[in-house]
Amino acid sequence: MTKAFAPITALLLSVALLLMGNGLQGTLLPVRANLEAFSDTDIGILGSAYFLGFASGCLYGPRLIRRAGHIRAFAALVAVASCVVLVHSMFLNAYLWWALRAMTGFCFAALYMIIESWLNEKSTNETRGFVFSLYTIINLTVITIGQLMLGLDRPENFPLFILASILVSLAAVPVAMTKAEAPAPVQSVHIRLKHLYKLSPVGVIGCLAVGLANGSFWALAPVFAQEKGANAWGVAIFMSIAVIAGALGQWPLGRLSDKTDRRRVIIAAACGSALAGLLFVFWSPPWGQGAFALIFLFGLFAFPIYGLSVAHMNDYVEPDGYVEAASGLLLIFALGAVVGPLVASSLTRAFGPDALFGMTAGVQLCLAAFTVYRMRQRAPAPEEEHVAFTESLTLAQTVSTVDTLAEDAEEASAEETGPEETGPEETDGAAGPRP
Repeated sequence: MTKAFAPITALLLSVALLLMGNGLQGTLLPVRANLEAFSDTDIGILGSAYFLGFASGCLYGPRLIRRAGHIRAFAALVAVASCVVLVHSMFLNAYLWWALRAMTGFCFAALYMIIESWLNEKSTNETRGFVFSLYTIINLTVITIGQLMLGLDRPENFPLFILASILVSLAAVPVAMTKAEAPAPVQSVHIRLKHLYKLSPVGVIGCLAVGLANGSFWALAPVFAQEKGANAWGVAIFMSIAVIAGALGQWPLGRLSDKTDRRRVIIAAACGSALAGLLFVFWSPPWGQGAFALIFLFGLFAFPIYGLSVAHMNDYVEPDGYVEAASGLLLIFALGAVVGPLVASSLTRAFGPDALFGMTAGVQLCLAAFTVYRMRQRAPAPEEEHVAFTESLTLAQTVSTVDTLAEDAEEASAEETGPEETGPEETDGAAGPRP
């Protein structure tokens, strides 16, 4: 595996620094906004703006990368993302913060696109599983570390913004200095959302539900923790527990879904997440071990649902349609993540911070009910036709981009024959659902 690791060492170092900075600012900004008396609606829009920019980055990032090349585009995007963090600390204006957060989402979508297409091209069929497992471990680890950095200083002070900016800026150095050859230009894929829904209604609705629920969580959970009496360290630990629990839940639930009707596992995960949310609402535990136990339960079940939904979709996708499916599900997730924080912030303004988890529980229960309905309408895919969850999880992290400037002839061809991309072992990268 040393040969697989060597060509991507510099890139993975850049990933670690970049995502550490993103993990810090993703928790820092809603906490600081709450301290500055931004309204719940303002903070909700802040979360929605990130995912709106993220979706835009998936749509328009390929043009930037094709124009400038991977390395120069990476350096330019890192520079913009680093500056944006500092501007947040200079001007405490909700409207400006929304625009800045959308810019961050755009930059990180394109950066993920560069990183993951690069990783994919430097991997072989034999090493791809190892490379992306390592990438996923680094991803989850450094985001957690970045969130924990919130406790290093008071959120209302300048140093945490400087630290986030430094981390993002340093991410450009390993890539700029690498001798490794840049990957081929980013390819695009055509998406037919109606077609995807016909293939797997549960896969589509599952990703939409994850966007609604988890997008709301990322936007407002730091504020929820503050309202419950947590200090900066408490907020950081609260968020980190959710991420760690989500990582722990992926593999057992995924492996179980390989051996049975995946929809049963989706229902179980949705109900487990809903139970955690309802306990937050009706038990309303005081800050401390009770809240930490519930957020562990929430993360354990809520975060794997996206990968399970992608895997369920892949069980029905045509052999050449994996990339189209993963790209479409990513955009559906982003749509949900734009809407979710807006709804959740309205509910928390009216009913208090516990309404955040009331909203996530409602979404997950609706998903479970819809999945039960679909199980009565359609037999499960035979187990021998299941695409392994590990392959689907890789696709959930790395999907091709969507180019809205395709030639008319190509679009017509795509409508008739489907995308020309191949299966999960030949994907070019964009980003999976991340905070």
